[in-house]
Amino acid sequence: MPDQDRLKLSDVFASVVVYKNDARELSALLNSVLTSSIPIRVIVVDNSPSNELGVLVEGLGAVYIWNGRNLGFGAGHNIALRRTLSSAKYHLALNPDITFKPDVVENLYRFMERHPDMGLVMPQILYSDGSEQRLCKLLPTPFDLFLRRFLGSFGKVFFRNLWDRYELRNLNLNMIREVPSLSGCFMFMRTSVLQEVGIFDERYFMYLEDVDLCRRIGRVSQTVFYPDVSVIHGYTKGSYKNARLLKHHLLSAVKYFSKWGWFFDSERVQLNQKTKVLELDEISFSTH
Repeated sequence: MPDQDRLKLSDVFASVVVYKNDARELSALLNSVLTSSIPIRVIVVDNSPSNELGVLVEGLGAVYIWNGRNLGFGAGHNIALRRTLSSAKYHLALNPDITFKPDVVENLYRFMERHPDMGLVMPQILYSDGSEQRLCKLLPTPFDLFLRRFLGSFGKVFFRNLWDRYELRNLNLNMIREVPSLSGCFMFMRTSVLQEVGIFDERYFMYLEDVDLCRRIGRVSQTVFYPDVSVIHGYTKGSYKNARLLKHHLLSAVKYFSKWGWFFDSERVQLNQKTKVLELDEISFSTH
């Protein structure tokens, strides 16, 4: 990398929030981040009751913060964000079940550098078998969440148009485009925008904190899907299998719609119109 393009060590920080996560899974993520083609400082925030992951994390060269109790997803990331917001140029919020190739973050970094009006970018998200996860969505209505969470296959059949519209299945996602809601599993964010709109809202213990933050970022800058690079995501859909997580999901939904509006939300309508393909001078910045 030419000298003029070299990153300062503090240009990119990443945070990972864990809770009783498998050590092998976390190790795979940290190896992905720490072998990146650009330097990334990593902070692992551990909400687990024990600090047994600390030896692994620090042994791999990441910063380890143990809370001793489960503060929640957004609150955990905020611990890292408060440490880095004033010094880093970009912050990458990650799920522990993510892995990616060494050039992914560099591609995203260069893309954001060329387009300062973008506040958040998400790459293509894949399952381990290489199939695509549809994680580009509209900002939800109450019925969108009810349809997906409780009607399942019945909802897919009888409300297919609404389901497809919410998941943007009518759009070509092989192109760089603005998307209102991007997944919290991989959020590459410009810190100057976060300083303007705020960090994760800690009223959400788990679920919808990413939607809330995407929405606030989308008010002042672009939230962009960038399919030229991809990452692998485990994506367990925990609230579909665990009653306690389902409770958190429902509570977060109530908090989200109480904050932004249940049925009358003109800003949601406005932001959901931002699904256009971006006309950029350079479409691909891959360094393969």
